[in-house]
Amino acid sequence: MNIFRLTGDLSHLAAIIILLLKIWKTRSCAGISGKSQVLFALVFTTRYLDLLTSFISLYNTTMKIIYIGCAYATVYLIYIKFKATYDGNHDTFRVEFLVVPVGGLAFLVNHDFSPLEILWTFSIYLESVAILPQLFMISKTGEAETITTHYLFFLGLYRAVYLINWIWRFYFEGFFDMIAIVAGVVQTILYCDFFYLYVTKVLKGKKLSLPA
Repeated sequence: MNIFRLTGDLSHLAAIIILLLKIWKTRSCAGISGKSQVLFALVFTTRYLDLLTSFISLYNTTMKIIYIGCAYATVYLIYIKFKATYDGNHDTFRVEFLVVPVGGLAFLVNHDFSPLEILWTFSIYLESVAILPQLFMISKTGEAETITTHYLFFLGLYRAVYLINWIWRFYFEGFFDMIAIVAGVVQTILYCDFFYLYVTKVLKGKKLSLPA
């Protein structure tokens, strides 16, 4: 494992922990898109089904279990534990417009037409757009809490660093996965506007707002 892969994994883990602690400490999920979190839970579930069929390493297995567990814990906190604080009126993105096309694309463009491979491909495509309900919610409310922006920053950083990881692996290992790379580029592009606002506003102590 190279330093970029490890940094990406730790950034991803930091984002998840930041979100969970935010909800638990404030006893509120205000400003958090439950729909995005359901999509991420679906991403991890379909991607890590290989836990049932193969073992790569203790690190790999542990991280997969943590991601899945944290994803469902977040969904539980939003829709059950702190349901009264969930802002469903602003979390209105039509996720079927993401899931259905992504599902169709996974059937058409994949490495191998087998159930596990199609589900893995589906998870890669879906992850690239899963944050859209959260960004849409922020644009509707007009602003985001600082802790929520920190969560989004580390989530975007994880994907950006993974792009560097793929470049590294191509040059030093000869590994090249077009599906993962294209999806990663799409996901990083979606964060570009947010990254700019994060650096120019949040890091200077101002509130972040996205244009409606």
